[in-house]
Amino acid sequence: MSNEGDGPGERLGRARIGLEIAGRRVGLGETRDLSLEIARNASGRSISLPFRVCRGPAPGPTVFVVGAVHGDELNGTGIVRSVMLDAPFTLRRGSLVLVPVGNILGFEDRSRYLPDRRDLNRSFPGGPDGSLAGRMAHTLFHEIVLKCDAGIDLHSAAVGRTNYPNIRADMSDPWTARLAKSFGSPLIVTGTGPGGSLRHAAVAAGVPTIVLEAGEVWKVEPSVVAYGVQGIANVLAGLGMIDGPPATPPFQAEITRTVWVRAAHGGFLRFHVAPGDLVEAGQPIATNADLLGHELGVLVAPEEGVVLGMSTLPVVLPGEPVCHIAMPAGGIAPIRRALRRPADRHVHARLRDHLATNLAVTAPPELEVAAAS
Repeated sequence: MSNEGDGPGERLGRARIGLEIAGRRVGLGETRDLSLEIARNASGRSISLPFRVCRGPAPGPTVFVVGAVHGDELNGTGIVRSVMLDAPFTLRRGSLVLVPVGNILGFEDRSRYLPDRRDLNRSFPGGPDGSLAGRMAHTLFHEIVLKCDAGIDLHSAAVGRTNYPNIRADMSDPWTARLAKSFGSPLIVTGTGPGGSLRHAAVAAGVPTIVLEAGEVWKVEPSVVAYGVQGIANVLAGLGMIDGPPATPPFQAEITRTVWVRAAHGGFLRFHVAPGDLVEAGQPIATNADLLGHELGVLVAPEEGVVLGMSTLPVVLPGEPVCHIAMPAGGIAPIRRALRRPADRHVHARLRDHLATNLAVTAPPELEVAAAS
């Protein structure tokens, strides 16, 4: 927990020597697998949250990384497990607290939510006497989050959607902004986060925390895992916890405004863009047609931006969200210039192409006609 008078992130500049978590002391240079009683089920049996604490040989900051606070968002679990099992870096100083699954009850039920239908990520910091969600949030927050100096919360898009990898962070807080930039994501969506979310509560309590949003639910996507592991390594390198310089993204744009393009009609969609694509104002996003192929309308981008997320379901009702567009403060021209460099284009294109594998992306109707003529 923050020392009295600490502001957000002030402890990141200090060298933590002792670490006691879930009632167990972990010494410098040790790696220990621990568990935290998070709840009891209807039969009265204990439900525990497994996690791993890795400490470098020298003192330094303590950083938590948690996946699946929404129980069906398994990309985060895959990222944490990759850090555990593949050992992609060597911790030289400081500590990592690795929690593969934050919402163990939702995870076991393959659900975003808890059995009481509440959202754990709208329940922080919670309390010891409230709902099941509030009690679980309270335990996780006090026994893990507040024992750390910074955090990374790993998420995916909701059911039926996919997200191009992006960082969500309160950029008004200097330490949180430092973490967000060091992660190395090209896109940083600014904001404090929803009330009751883990990152909102953590930053308010003096523990700067960022969110990675990437990919889909119910999957462990290899490119998302590689992206997440690299981002975690970048953060640790930026804090001096591991050796080596952090990887540099092809560009980095802060996003202060986004908009959802919604279906004007019910029908069946043909997508014309994929997550990560740059779009101009008026560019076709998707064509809506009835089941016999008669066109009902074309959805277009309201202004230039980057495709941040998309529906993966081609069947829509009127008003349903289809495409999430982010508007970089400096426009998309600098991004286009950055992506002309072959190496940088390769990184961006690889992620774009992988996330598009679950979408049938085709040319807009007028381009198909032009190509055929």
